[in-house]
Amino acid sequence: MKPMITSILFATDLSHNSTLALRHAASLAHATGAEIHVLHVNEPISEDARITFEMFVLNEETRKSAAKRRREMVKQILAERQARFWASFEGDEAKIRDQVTSVEVTDGHPAEVILRRSAELGCDLIVLGAHDHGFSHTFLGTVAKRVLRRSQIPTLVVPYHNGEGED
Repeated sequence: MKPMITSILFATDLSHNSTLALRHAASLAHATGAEIHVLHVNEPISEDARITFEMFVLNEETRKSAAKRRREMVKQILAERQARFWASFEGDEAKIRDQVTSVEVTDGHPAEVILRRSAELGCDLIVLGAHDHGFSHTFLGTVAKRVLRRSQIPTLVVPYHNGEGED
């Protein structure tokens, strides 16, 4: 009989709680043999921020270069956090790292991209973390709600735990 979970999309916002969510994704992958796809979505900047940016950075090439640097910086942060996370595993558990088949950083509206990529990758499960409070809570809460409401596959939202999942 085919395992119910063969492919997991782990969506990270690079928060400390994302590390805890990745622990859940890794545990499930270890138990089922599922592959893990890591995804980070850069949210589009607000219209206000875009207008302000264009007022102070007049050159189009400079604006494009800044956007490219932002993506590269996020890729670097994600790579560093992934390396630190997987370095904590030893023995047979360290082999779970081999189940990560893709790491992707892209731009767009997070909920829509998470749902689209989970379908394109043929994932059986989406795993993402939640926040406790502040503006991030509102944003991620909105993303989590949209994903939960529209997902055609099981979705695990890992709640915020103070002190757990920190890098």
